[in-house]
Amino acid sequence: MDLVDSKYIGLVSSRLPKFKRVKANLYNFRCPICGDSQKQKNKARGYIYPIKTNTNFKCHNCGASMSLNNFLKEVDPTLQKQYAMEKFKEGHAGGRNFVVEEPKLNFEAPKFKPKLDLPKADVNPAAKEYLENRKLDPTKFYYTDRFKQWTNTLKQTFDDVRYDEPRIIIPLIYLNTVVGFQGRSLGPSKVKYITVMINDDAPKIYGLDNIRRDAPVFITEGPFDSTFIRNSIAMCGADADVSRWGVSNPVYVYDNEPRSPEIVRRIETAISTQQTVVIWPSNIHEKDINDMVLAGHDVQSVVESNVYSGLKAKLQFNTWKRI
Repeated sequence: MDLVDSKYIGLVSSRLPKFKRVKANLYNFRCPICGDSQKQKNKARGYIYPIKTNTNFKCHNCGASMSLNNFLKEVDPTLQKQYAMEKFKEGHAGGRNFVVEEPKLNFEAPKFKPKLDLPKADVNPAAKEYLENRKLDPTKFYYTDRFKQWTNTLKQTFDDVRYDEPRIIIPLIYLNTVVGFQGRSLGPSKVKYITVMINDDAPKIYGLDNIRRDAPVFITEGPFDSTFIRNSIAMCGADADVSRWGVSNPVYVYDNEPRSPEIVRRIETAISTQQTVVIWPSNIHEKDINDMVLAGHDVQSVVESNVYSGLKAKLQFNTWKRI
């Protein structure tokens, strides 16, 4: 199963009731072709799985069997066209189990995507100083001196734009389109981070366009932390099922706060649902990745050396929360 297949399985998953990842490259859900069992709503007998170099769908209720390409055509024709285009670009233009028509190029009037018409953060002395002091790259972020007014030019969000303030803008990009952003305050503020979604149906995730989905994906607490870990993303809201976005091998990296009931609860939930987590060792005292970097730790090595799941995760977690 290649990267493109994994990506589009994640994208179509929201259309598939009872969707879950059973194990690597095996997905289960209620069959959308026959509707699965009408008597037992929890029955799920549709599967997507690899066969040699192809990816196949099969229902063990109605017997439907087809390639992932044809399955997408049945479930979401628009998504299938995007999938076919990507496969075509990758050189998959034929084969017995995967047949893609050469895409028809329709020349339509251009549709303008939302973009951040803002200067990079390095042009503002205060924003540049803040980010560089945190060992962050200012050229990866943007800056506005009137956050509320600027936000309203993209999406009407604030009725009252008095007491506006400058903020660093952290872009949320999905499929090469800006779908939202976070504003990080530069001065004293009641709310350090404000998240605004231009597209409410898009993932509230930072870095999703920059990862390899066929490798472990580290999920950090915030966008700044994620910039220090290879192949990582950050949730810009509550924990969510990242499998719907094509992430099949997540590793959750929570803050190092054993005295926080909220952090403890979230780690317990992740372990109990068979997720993989990072449990910080006892020699790490800083509460988040950015602080660990500032303290001189090799965060990449620390993270990779402390990945746990199952019983080992439970044992390590019980030791950690007593620190």
